Amino acid sequence: MSDQLTSQQVIQITKDHNYGTWRKQKFWNPNHLVSADGCYFTDGNGKRYLDFSSQLMCSNIGHNNKAVIESIKQQAETLAYAAPFYATTARAELSKLLLEVLPEGLTKFFFTTSGTDANEAAFKIARMYTGKTKIISRYRSYHGSTSMSVAATGDPRRWPMEPGGKGQGIIFSPEVNCYKCALKHSYPECGIACADYLEHMIENEGDVAAVLIEPVVGTNGVLIPPPGYLTKLRKLCDKHNVLIIADEVMAGWGRTGKWFSVDNWGLKPDILTTAKGITSAYVPLGLCATTQPIADFFEDNYFAHGHTYEAHPMTLGPAVATIKEMRRLNLVDRANEIGAYLGEKLNALKPKHPSIGDVRGIGLFWAVELVKDQKLKTPFNTWQEKLDGKPMVVEQIAAKMLGLPEGVVMQAWMSHFVLAPPLIVEKEDIDKAVAALDDALSLADALL
Repeated sequence: MSDQLTSQQVIQITKDHNYGTWRKQKFWNPNHLVSADGCYFTDGNGKRYLDFSSQLMCSNIGHNNKAVIESIKQQAETLAYAAPFYATTARAELSKLLLEVLPEGLTKFFFTTSGTDANEAAFKIARMYTGKTKIISRYRSYHGSTSMSVAATGDPRRWPMEPGGKGQGIIFSPEVNCYKCALKHSYPECGIACADYLEHMIENEGDVAAVLIEPVVGTNGVLIPPPGYLTKLRKLCDKHNVLIIADEVMAGWGRTGKWFSVDNWGLKPDILTTAKGITSAYVPLGLCATTQPIADFFEDNYFAHGHTYEAHPMTLGPAVATIKEMRRLNLVDRANEIGAYLGEKLNALKPKHPSIGDVRGIGLFWAVELVKDQKLKTPFNTWQEKLDGKPMVVEQIAAKMLGLPEGVVMQAWMSHFVLAPPLIVEKEDIDKAVAALDDALSLADALL
């Protein structure tokens, strides 16, 4: 076609007329992605990349899955849209499947178009149900970009929005990070002091509606709670009549080797939010799920929430197909099996590289944290440098991996990498990605 845009034109138009997220715009130089299949995608110059972060930790079943694509076509041909006050077949089919895969006790659903929207719904529901106001989040957390969800986000992407974007009733507790404890304790001698401190906050704040957690922290470091933490959290929240909201946007849908990360420890949250892997990001869908007692409250109390695209059939039909594909391919169990292989390969890097501070993971969800000093656990860069747009060491390492003849894409954030390939990843793909990281880490080692 004579009027077809060149790859450079696509990039230039995008830069000129679209906002690049979470960055100063002058530093944005997006690659032109044109196609994807399995664990790989291809850019406008025909170069292939191994997608070792599932785009944004969301393409869990891989790219170009024919069954999900077919479900999108079928739904479009059958019923492309219905207002949220109608029942649809897709809505009923997905609700039935959710009852099978969600943690036991979550029985009532509000559908959204993103994880951000799901968290906004969770905050409103928690406040309406309890009649209380405050929500305790954690410093190492990310819960979304809209007004309340970014206000509940602990990481400094919140900072540029303050004070105007400060969320009413949002307070922060220390993160659960046994590698570098904010309370300077050591597990298990600590007796899980971070949970004790959270109880101290609840007792002294008053008016706490809910505690908001990523059971396994995502972007901010794949932080895994120690044994006993979530059990203790459940008991103290029950003691003080405080709800638990589990944000499973990133850690859900097989990523940690269970359908949802809370299943690893048997936690039953009062509200669970999720998105991303629910459709493997083929279409935008989020979910806010609640227990039956919360659902019963709204039988006689006004449910003051909704939006035009709630329960959009084009998002629900593909979610049904995605769950069925996950079952057909046995991806939840597979995440444990092949995730163990990835863990072995990553742990073998640590003795070779003095820049590696910690390697941690669960299922196919791993982080490699870099430090200037292994003993002091000093990061290479600061949050303020990130916000100022200064070059980060992890970003330089990521760029080196991108520049390989067949690029490797690995999510770099502050001082760590998040490794979360599609759950269909093969061992040879893991070998390729870890070899690329092994080589590129020479950049960090040279700075010591």
